[in-house]
Amino acid sequence: MFGKKKSDNAKSIEINKLSSLIADNVEIVGDVIFSDGLRVDGRIEGNVINKGDERGLLVLSERGCIEGSVRTHDAVINGTIIGDVTVSHFLELQPKARVTGNISYSQLQMDCGASVDGKLEKLEEADAGTKVVKLGSTPTAAPVAAASGKKD
Repeated sequence: MFGKKKSDNAKSIEINKLSSLIADNVEIVGDVIFSDGLRVDGRIEGNVINKGDERGLLVLSERGCIEGSVRTHDAVINGTIIGDVTVSHFLELQPKARVTGNISYSQLQMDCGASVDGKLEKLEEADAGTKVVKLGSTPTAAPVAAASGKKD
């Protein structure tokens, strides 16, 4: 019981290579489209988008700030985002993360201290595509058969 490790079937970040850096002394005005991995220590006024269907990773350090929408496969956020965030695989909000906007995610890890001013929406894979399930909503229950034992 104690000391046994659970099998780790949970999803995790798949990219371990950050091929691009926006340093803390850089400010970009305009959209940024990236592939592989992007680390942001500076400031971006524009959308940050993972190119096509590639499995990119966005890392936003505590010094980084993005004013615009973010769409990526994986993300580790410890800075400020003012805009909506969509992460199709794994999102980690670290203690100094500040997000003002709605977040759509497949899997979320939120550390103590992280702040979200917006809605959290979990993305679920469905047979026909992606389905959004709003947190706090009650799933529709299947009809319950009468307890009388009568058959139709």
